[in-house]
Amino acid sequence: MQQAPSAAGAATAGAKAGSVATALNRGLSVRHIRFMALGSAIGTGLFYGSASAIQKAGPAVLFAYMIGGAAVFMVMRALGEMAVRHPVSGSFGQYASRYLGPLAGFVTGWTYVFEMAIVAIADVTAFSIYMGFWFPQVDRWIWVLSIILFLGALNLLSVKVFGELEFWFSLIKVAAIIAMIAGGAAIIAFGFQAGGSTVAPGLGNLVEHGGMFPNGFGGLLAAFAVVMFAFGGIEMIGITAGEAANPKKVIPQAVNTVPVRVLLFYVLTLGVLMSLFPWNEIGTNGSPFVQIFDGLGIPAAPHILNAVVITAALSAINSDIFGAGRILYGLSQQGHAPASFGKLSRHGVPWMTVVLMGAILLVGVILNAVIPEDVFVIIASIATFATVWVWVMILASHVAMKREIARKGLPASEFPSPLWPAASVLAIAFMGMVIVILGVFEDTRVALYVGAAWLALLVVAYRLWVRDGGRVRAELVDETSSIPVVKGKTAKESAPLS
Repeated sequence: MQQAPSAAGAATAGAKAGSVATALNRGLSVRHIRFMALGSAIGTGLFYGSASAIQKAGPAVLFAYMIGGAAVFMVMRALGEMAVRHPVSGSFGQYASRYLGPLAGFVTGWTYVFEMAIVAIADVTAFSIYMGFWFPQVDRWIWVLSIILFLGALNLLSVKVFGELEFWFSLIKVAAIIAMIAGGAAIIAFGFQAGGSTVAPGLGNLVEHGGMFPNGFGGLLAAFAVVMFAFGGIEMIGITAGEAANPKKVIPQAVNTVPVRVLLFYVLTLGVLMSLFPWNEIGTNGSPFVQIFDGLGIPAAPHILNAVVITAALSAINSDIFGAGRILYGLSQQGHAPASFGKLSRHGVPWMTVVLMGAILLVGVILNAVIPEDVFVIIASIATFATVWVWVMILASHVAMKREIARKGLPASEFPSPLWPAASVLAIAFMGMVIVILGVFEDTRVALYVGAAWLALLVVAYRLWVRDGGRVRAELVDETSSIPVVKGKTAKESAPLS
């Protein structure tokens, strides 16, 4: 395997690039990454996207989240295995470059940046809408501009500040979801009348309104486009490897919580919702989460939920800036982005990437006033395409790495992906099915057109502008611990005691 220069060599290279600091700081603790992992599962996809998924599939959406969650878990285990072996900033972009070739790394990295930019623009616009609930007289663009400046400034501080902010954002979201589940369970157990519901709450609501598959198998397939959008961003756990204090410990812990998050935050939450309200009523009488608090007699329910979704939006924007920035930093190290993106502040933060993301988000100030409301469906489908493409590249990079390990007899991984290779092959096939589904349904078909155009543009850009070192596979240090060799005992040492 190719070996990268030592840390000192990397530092020297960084200094030559004109950076103030020379290496990203490993300032993310177990607590930070664990809650970042939890928070990445809770966002717009749950609070608002879930209603759309339910309308497409009915109660069968629970199966969609379980199947999609299983596939995402395999993606995360593949990413986790690579992140423990190569804990570098740039994560899957660099892994693709190392194991699939520089063109694959270029396309993967920039596609993730593209995904984060699209989602972040949607998130800042959503934030302005949420703030309009409390301050309707304030123009939305003011909120968009203020949050860009605020979060941009925070991301220019040390990574520990980012981790601490994400910890508290995630804690609020997790507490809110648990409260919703507990509140919904209380309504079912004690027979309270759920706010706005036309029928009595109970588990029977899951099957009494057209059965588990009211829209047939096609409805289940249609829901996957929304379901996979909800899981988008979870791969940020791998990006944190380059700044984790102890990646070999914290990355496996974070990755292994994925099944629990899927079951708790999606399957259990939506199961409770559809037990309280018939599936065809969810989302038609306002937010179902508000209705839960209304059913418990909490008059401030809309304000509570608004505070939670604002927190979710802030967390999402913060993560978007962080994730895209670190991938851009990795791209610059590979010669796939301007060298200026590799410049670090004295806090060890790639400040040029933060500035670029802030400039991209300023587009949200303009779009906020001119785009129609249904743009979020388009944005969600395009983001789903970009997300699934990145996941496919993660899986493909992992397959190539496993083959190289076997071919060269390298040390076995310390955090191996389970059920290899069957699970990886099935996960790749599933991701391919999701991309096909985007093209089957008219409201998401535009994602394929935009996605294909984007990938073609990247290939052309690579051929025209990437030169010299950018055409070479990434060099990554293999930090896998070697298995200790036990020397054979002498005849005297091995003789039995008399």
